[in-house]
Amino acid sequence: MVDNEELISTKEVNLHMGPQHPSSHGVLHLVLDLKGEKVLRVEPDIGYLHRGTEKIAENLLYHQFTPYTDRLDYMCAMSNNLAYVSAVEKLMGIEITPRAKYIRVIAAELSRIAGHLLGMGAWAVDLGAMSILLYMIREREIILDIFEQLCGARMTLTYLRIGGVRYDFTDQCKEACLNLVKIMPGRIDEYEGILTGNRIWNDRNRDVGVISKEAAINLGLSGPALRATGVDWDVRKDEPYLAYSDLNFEVPTGENGDSFDRYMVRINEMRQSVRIIEQAISRLPEGPFNIEDPQVVPPLKKDVYNDMEALIHHFKYVSEGFSAPKGEIYSSIESPKGELGVYIVSDGSSKPYRLKLRVPSFMNLQSMNELSKGGYFADVISVLSSLDPVFGECDK
Repeated sequence: MVDNEELISTKEVNLHMGPQHPSSHGVLHLVLDLKGEKVLRVEPDIGYLHRGTEKIAENLLYHQFTPYTDRLDYMCAMSNNLAYVSAVEKLMGIEITPRAKYIRVIAAELSRIAGHLLGMGAWAVDLGAMSILLYMIREREIILDIFEQLCGARMTLTYLRIGGVRYDFTDQCKEACLNLVKIMPGRIDEYEGILTGNRIWNDRNRDVGVISKEAAINLGLSGPALRATGVDWDVRKDEPYLAYSDLNFEVPTGENGDSFDRYMVRINEMRQSVRIIEQAISRLPEGPFNIEDPQVVPPLKKDVYNDMEALIHHFKYVSEGFSAPKGEIYSSIESPKGELGVYIVSDGSSKPYRLKLRVPSFMNLQSMNELSKGGYFADVISVLSSLDPVFGECDK
């Protein structure tokens, strides 16, 4: 029996999608080879947002580079802050205080929820569902309000510091987090009520963008993109950092490695993040939120205004920074999009000799051809959205 598609004479075409396209999640240029509606090949052409971030780090003092990390995955700035400051602390052999560890856990999990909400909301809009984005932005605004209470900013936060955090976790922030923990499970149920059983959402995502465990591992995927294939790998569990080893939570995984499983992994990760935040708040220890090391941590602002020694210390910290011992380290965290790693080579000066960022958006994006070939052109949008790339991070 002859396939109907073989009876139709269709020539192959080369199509350029982006870099200015409403569904490309930023300045992404996709080069596609098509035969009719079938995808033969997808090649991501990246670099339109390249800023030389890694080279910039080599020309800045260690503490000066922290704000630049906000501009990587700007949807989840806390995670970027955490990856960088943790790497510098590992290089210097710094152990932060118990209170700082728990504050960082809360900040990182709030960032995870915020990132997933925007990623899934944009994904739904790409496939024609507008209302769910408004629902998800509603809860994301609550998290941004918490960030504003915590550090005065809503997007580019620069809250974490080498040696601790910028400000203490106040009772006001605690109350706001407890309110979020209370309402969030019901709100996630709402999202699922709109999407999970929706016929169009299922048709556009189930058995679309399928990848096997072996291919995902070989391509270096991580985060929801990897766990959707059934691989139970999460840096928080497998290589614990901060206070994660003391907290109870599960690592959601999928079975089929398709776009729908990537969606469900994110939904369930948000539920687990709520559990983590609730536990971290209940166990938040008293004590200092920064280490007591005048070389690494600047003096309090009130002391700078009233004490000459503190003023001199502050001036030297800002202008000269601190030196890190010679050596090289790699440190990674589980960001909302996957493993976010920082590799630093130190020559003993106050600036990194070399800094390399292992960003999940870049690693996950290289699976576009594997996920899309053999499918329909319309499914390329769903596949790309299911990876949730951010090009400030991907292009660096």
